[in-house]
Amino acid sequence: MAAKMTGKALDDAVAKLEGWKQSANHEAIHKSFKFADFNEAWGFMTRVAMAAEKADHHPEWSNVYNKVEITLSTHDSGGVTDKDITLATFIDKAK
Repeated sequence: MAAKMTGKALDDAVAKLEGWKQSANHEAIHKSFKFADFNEAWGFMTRVAMAAEKADHHPEWSNVYNKVEITLSTHDSGGVTDKDITLATFIDKAK
């Protein structure tokens, strides 16, 4: 099981990500994405889905037309872990 990040370690890790915010309880990170259209949003989600499946670490997300909302948390660890930071880094590059 991955170790839950807390305090300064969590703050520092999230600060290195572009536009990601911690949830109020510090147990997840979240980011909103906006694309030109549905097709572009769906392509992005497909790229993320393939990486998430390979890592066996899946996001909570929603899609409405050109908007994608993503929340990352490692549920079996009870919060944010390196797995979430790694996937968030990939997601930013996938956009």
